[in-house]
Amino acid sequence: MHSLALFLLQNTPDSEQAMHIFALMMAIIPFIILIGIAILMVPFWFILKKAGFTPWLSLVCLVPTLGVLVLLYVLAFAEWKVVPAPQQAWSPQPPYPPYPPQPPYPPQS
Repeated sequence: MHSLALFLLQNTPDSEQAMHIFALMMAIIPFIILIGIAILMVPFWFILKKAGFTPWLSLVCLVPTLGVLVLLYVLAFAEWKVVPAPQQAWSPQPPYPPYPPQPPYPPQS
């Protein structure tokens, strides 16, 4: 970062310094791309698994921009192979059982 600040502050940029910054950026950009792909693929993996599709379909995300768009359309318009949970109708609470008989009070002897 220090060399980038110096590069931007100079009036006449040095070509060797520019090549150094360029090489540094080319070393960092693949890691940023891999992190971005992982950020997209992991949620799609779980969504596809829960929707009943094969999770390996999330590899379509490797195609930049178009892959994510295609995957979103597949998820939006395909019929999900998930059985919905049965809806339980409301039923009133069963009545409480009667209280056991109480001995007479005060006890008689």
